[in-house]
Amino acid sequence: MFGKKAVLVGLMTTALMASAAAVASATPGFGETRMLIARGQSVLSFGIPQQQDNDIATSMNTFIPGGFSGWHSHPGTAVLVVDSGELTVFSEPVGGGECSVHKFTAGQVFLEQPNDEENVVNTGTVDTVLAVTFFNVPHGKDARIPQTDPGDCPG
Repeated sequence: MFGKKAVLVGLMTTALMASAAAVASATPGFGETRMLIARGQSVLSFGIPQQQDNDIATSMNTFIPGGFSGWHSHPGTAVLVVDSGELTVFSEPVGGGECSVHKFTAGQVFLEQPNDEENVVNTGTVDTVLAVTFFNVPHGKDARIPQTDPGDCPG
């Protein structure tokens, strides 16, 4: 008579063999090319609501040293991944408020919220490359909304 441990080992061995056979018999893809634009780690958890019929857009933005985005906002949340370089984000609420300044480097992820306006500046000595995903962009519209310089934030 088999003991409980022997039965468990047998079941686990059978399951592992079956999963290995399933992987070995998986059909390969064809005609697909994948390119990772950027990858980073988030320092906080977040949820992003997306409205039906709005777009989600992803772009790769490159800033030369001293380059900047100009003051702008977005219609929805934007998730930015710094692939290389460093940048400083100057931000304040749309319509005025307290200025905040944050520096980000390669491998970091940050959010730009629709109720804030920002100016992103490459304060480093090499090109800065970002992967940016924009949520809740009205269909066919721009993900960037130009804003005037608030005048009270150094960016």
